[in-house]
Amino acid sequence: MSSSPYGSWSSPFSAASVAASSPRIDGARFVGAEIWWGESVPAEKGRVTVRSSSGAEILPAPWSARSRVHEYGGGAWTADADGTLYFVDAGDQRVHRLASGDVPVPLTPPGPSHGGLRVQDGRLLAVREDLSTTPHTRAIVEIPIDGSASEDPTAVRVIAQGDGFFAHPALSPDGTRAAWVAWERGRMPWEDARVQIAEVDGGHPHTVPSRTALQPEWTSDTELLFADAPYDRWELYRVTVDGVEPSGAPQPLAPADAPADADTGYGLWVLGNRWFRPLDDGRIVAVRTNGRDEVVVLDDNGGTALVDLPADGHVSVDDVDGTRVLLSGNGSRVAPGLWCVDTDSGEVFAVRGGEPVGPQWMPPALSIEVDGPHGAVHAFAYPPAHPEATAPEDELPPYVVLVHGGPTAHVTGATSAAVAFYTSRGIGVLDVNYGGSTGYGRAYRERLDGQWGVVDVDDVIAAARGLADAGLADPARIAIRGGSAGGWTVLSALVRGGTFAAGISRYGVADLRMLAAETHDFEASYLDGLVGPLPEYEHVYIERSPLTHADRIDVPVLLLQGGEDRVVPPSQSEAIRDALAARGIDHEYVLYPTEGHGFRSAESIVDALERELTFLGRAFGFEPRL
Repeated sequence: MSSSPYGSWSSPFSAASVAASSPRIDGARFVGAEIWWGESVPAEKGRVTVRSSSGAEILPAPWSARSRVHEYGGGAWTADADGTLYFVDAGDQRVHRLASGDVPVPLTPPGPSHGGLRVQDGRLLAVREDLSTTPHTRAIVEIPIDGSASEDPTAVRVIAQGDGFFAHPALSPDGTRAAWVAWERGRMPWEDARVQIAEVDGGHPHTVPSRTALQPEWTSDTELLFADAPYDRWELYRVTVDGVEPSGAPQPLAPADAPADADTGYGLWVLGNRWFRPLDDGRIVAVRTNGRDEVVVLDDNGGTALVDLPADGHVSVDDVDGTRVLLSGNGSRVAPGLWCVDTDSGEVFAVRGGEPVGPQWMPPALSIEVDGPHGAVHAFAYPPAHPEATAPEDELPPYVVLVHGGPTAHVTGATSAAVAFYTSRGIGVLDVNYGGSTGYGRAYRERLDGQWGVVDVDDVIAAARGLADAGLADPARIAIRGGSAGGWTVLSALVRGGTFAAGISRYGVADLRMLAAETHDFEASYLDGLVGPLPEYEHVYIERSPLTHADRIDVPVLLLQGGEDRVVPPSQSEAIRDALAARGIDHEYVLYPTEGHGFRSAESIVDALERELTFLGRAFGFEPRL
């Protein structure tokens, strides 16, 4: 064992190896005897390809399956059992068909974006978004697979349309009706989203009684299954349907006196997430989240069988075939990946990724809970770990507190090469699920209502101080890092002062009025619930914004920003940069011109990680080894 200061340990986790680490899985399908999955390719500027278990690349370069619907996209590809691929190209947002041995053929005309693709019985459904109209319009559509709509927009069948939002289209077994999730402008889907049903040939949609609905699935021509959270947790409900009208109120699958203390579902940010799937025999495979995930199989008698799956974080039930299920996600002891599970035999095998992570480099995260001003705060701690390095006995480790984006989202304590990049060098990581996070029930999620910039900041400060008070972190060397909404919390915490000695903001929000004026449609009214509606709450927008109080920031700040970010435009980071520069505060601003809201290319990922490490070394007085 060699002794050297925390932060200066040598590590096999280079920034380049992090960028090339475990794949980012983007959906999976059973296709004949094969398994197909979507996968990002950082070395190709984040292009999303589709690969096969046979070893073939189904979607060749330069094509990339990526949707821009609702800006966050999702559901950008699907396939039928015969091996025909349907995908949304990142460049033109049109839907294309790619048959084996052929070249991609456009199925939709230029202009609108598409996402949430679903093929059933040879019919292709999608969510369409048209930003050229005023107001912007979205629709549930059926796209002819023969290509007739590529130059004739009228060939696309519009099932439902409006200036609100849509997700999760599903066709009834008899093919006459469709169900989907819809919510109005001015609301977020976890605040108010309803299941709707309509005849595919036209007619007024009928609404199923629901509150924050997710993922309708037909189990027969007369029954729908969906997730909803009318009370505390997202759980599964059944409703009987007479044509397009619900017959009676939806009924929970779980016994009324014994609901699961977990969520089947979370914030509907992207169109591709699936939290459950019905099996052919009537059983249901479902994900349940209480901090971490578990996968269960539910039977008609209320029985629950736990699936022994290595993944326990952000698990998606991507597809089913008989008793087999495709599940993607990450884990507390394995790398992110895609698994195939047989629900009868219990057999589990990794299709892609999912390699065990050596505990000598990446011990399982510690689930911790600290008391905060607003109640318990949940977090996951990753102490420094190295099989051959130690630090001087009288030295406490520096820590980086991570703040997830959203803010209606959560982290799960998963292994990550990006976390090991720090911990293997002697820098601890604390990942905080502050109030407002999903995965802990409605009350915890709604703790942030009207209190963004207050509760989140109080909670990350409480978590950091709790770690220091327990003697696990050097209180003088705690940094805070976050992106998007997490970047807002970073800047807000630095304004508060007294806890963090440095801050790293990735495309963070600095000014609420600027965000309200510049952000995209999907989140245009998000601030109404997080802070309050304008103009009545303008004084709160001004008071809460870090930019208003930038003169209080007195520690080093690193600002990283995508030049093509339409969610949090560069003007936000640049305003903070200018305020720090005017006062001579140590700071660095880096613009990645071709990146959007999140960094996808290997070049950007590598540069950002190396800059962060160098920045922390300068701020905390150690010499990092890149």
